[in-house]
Amino acid sequence: MQGCNLILTARDESALARVSRELARAKIQVLAHPCDVRDPHSVDALFRSARQQFKRLDILINNAGIAHANLPVEKLPFPVWKNVLETNLDGMFLVTQAALAIMKRGGTIVNNLSIAATRVFAGSAAYNASKHAALGLTNTLREELRQKGIRVIGLLPGATDTDIWTTLWPQASRRKMMSPGTVAQAVVQGILLPANATVETLEILPTAGTL
Repeated sequence: MQGCNLILTARDESALARVSRELARAKIQVLAHPCDVRDPHSVDALFRSARQQFKRLDILINNAGIAHANLPVEKLPFPVWKNVLETNLDGMFLVTQAALAIMKRGGTIVNNLSIAATRVFAGSAAYNASKHAALGLTNTLREELRQKGIRVIGLLPGATDTDIWTTLWPQASRRKMMSPGTVAQAVVQGILLPANATVETLEILPTAGTL
């Protein structure tokens, strides 16, 4: 983004390696380090490597997130509930807490939440709960970090053409969705605002409306 050096992380090491190869031609430094955001030790290892290579962090994008198959509450297995909450909420907390140790005034945190942070979709109890709770965390962070000059943006995209739909709703119409690049463009514009302005909540939806 705009010539930024990058720290990339994922649980899927092969996917991480593939993206790293794609970025190899860019004139930037790229640190690709596997991490399971549910695991405090894994997050600590990621940020040890980040501090060694970059010393500070200017932008954090909390993008890790999973969904679950469409199931009513009475049929939703607890291990599924737990995995979604640990990834979508606990992971955001752990990564943000570690990032704040090396983020200075002028930094920006973007939490990718989904419109499920303010709406309810039947059959998605764990996903809805994780995103509602993550919005509460995001809003709390914003108030805590105002005086430190760190901006916090809650990103609430509508239907976006990513792999999460394979789990969430395999039959969903991809042609009506936004591309990830469209959402990323909106995020970049929010980050590049002058220091005395911020987008607190960014909701971006497909012009096609509902799927």
